[in-house]
Amino acid sequence: MSLDYETLRLIWWALLGVLLIGFAVMDGFDLGVGLLLPVVARTDAERRVAINTVGPVWEGNQVWLILGAGAIFAAWPPLYAVAFSGFYLAMFLVLCALILRPVGFKFRSKVADRRWRTAWDGALFVGGLVPALIFGVAVGNAFLGAPFRFDADLRLTYEGGLLDLLNPFALLCGLVSVAMLAMHGASYLALKADGPVAARAAGLIGKAALATLVLFSLAGLALAFGVDGHAVVQGPGGNAPSNPLMKRVVTESGGWLRNYGEQPWIAAAPLLAYLGAALAGPLAERDRPGLAFVASGTAVAGIVATAGLSLFPFLLPSSLDPNAGLTVFDASSSRTTLLIMLGATVLFLPLVLAYTAWVYRVLRGRVTAAWVEAQGKAVY
Repeated sequence: MSLDYETLRLIWWALLGVLLIGFAVMDGFDLGVGLLLPVVARTDAERRVAINTVGPVWEGNQVWLILGAGAIFAAWPPLYAVAFSGFYLAMFLVLCALILRPVGFKFRSKVADRRWRTAWDGALFVGGLVPALIFGVAVGNAFLGAPFRFDADLRLTYEGGLLDLLNPFALLCGLVSVAMLAMHGASYLALKADGPVAARAAGLIGKAALATLVLFSLAGLALAFGVDGHAVVQGPGGNAPSNPLMKRVVTESGGWLRNYGEQPWIAAAPLLAYLGAALAGPLAERDRPGLAFVASGTAVAGIVATAGLSLFPFLLPSSLDPNAGLTVFDASSSRTTLLIMLGATVLFLPLVLAYTAWVYRVLRGRVTAAWVEAQGKAVY
C-alpha cells in the first residue's frame, strides 16, 4: 500500500520524536554522570569508578544525537536551516562542551597527577552541564518562537542573538533539563557503580526527581498562563507542497495546551513524566536500582514527548511572523525523499537497537574500585 504525503510526514515526525527521546534517555545518563561527578565522587578512585560506568558506552550513545541531527537535515531542511544557523552560537557552545567529553575521558588517566586529573574532571563536568542546559533552553525558545521570517522567495532572515535565547522561560526549561538528567545520571550510577559512589547517587535520585517535578510543573504553568501558543487556522492541507507561507497562524494565551483538549490521549506523556519521577526516588530507597533507572528513563521520555506533543503540528514557530512558523506539514522534504529514507530506517534502525541491546547485555554488572585498580591505565 502506498503511503500518502501527509502520512509520511506524520511518520517522520514520530520517528524524529523517537530519535530525540533515544538521545535524551541513552546519552542523557552520560551527561548526568558528568554533571554529578563533583558530587558523587570525592576521591580519585571514586571518580574513576563513576567515569568507567559510562566509559564503554558514551561514544555509542552519542549516535542518537547524530541520528537526530541527520533526520532533521534530511527530513526537515527548513528546520535545519533555521535552527542550525539562527542558534549557531548556542550550537557552537554545545559542540565545544561535547568536545571536552572525549578529551576528558581519554586524557584524564594518562598522568597520575592530582591537578591534571582535577582539570579533566572539570572538563567532564562542563561537558555534562552545558549541553543539558542548552538543549533545554532550545526547547524553551521553540515554545516562545524563534525570531525568523521568510520573504516571498522563501529567503530566510533571522533577527536575534545568543543573549536573546537566555530569557527567563527558556532558562526555566534549561533547569528542567539539568534536573531530569541529574536524576537519570544518578539512577544510572546507583545501578552501575559500587560502594560510596552508588550510595551517594542513590541518595540524590529522590532530590533530583523532586526538583524535576517542581520545575516541570512551573514550566507547565508558564505555558498555560504566561506564554502565547500558536495555532494554524487556515492551511492547504497535509498533502500540499512544502511552503511555510501558505498558512495562516494565530497566537493565543495558553494555546500550547490546545492539543490536550482536542486529543486527550496525549496527556499520557506528562502523566508518564510525573509517574516516573515520583517512583524513581522510592525505588532507589528500596534498593531497586534497576527499576529506579527504568522509572527515571520513563520520566525523561515523558518530558521530551510532552514538549513534542504540545508543539504539534509546529516544529519551530516564528516570533517575528507567526505565519512563517515551520510545521510538520509545510517544512518537510519531498514525498520521494521521505519514502526512501523510511525504507532505509526500517532496515537499519532495528539493527542499531539490536546491537545496542547486545552491548548493554555484555557490559552488565557493576563497576567496582577493585576492578578499576586492577585494570590500571587500560581503563579511564
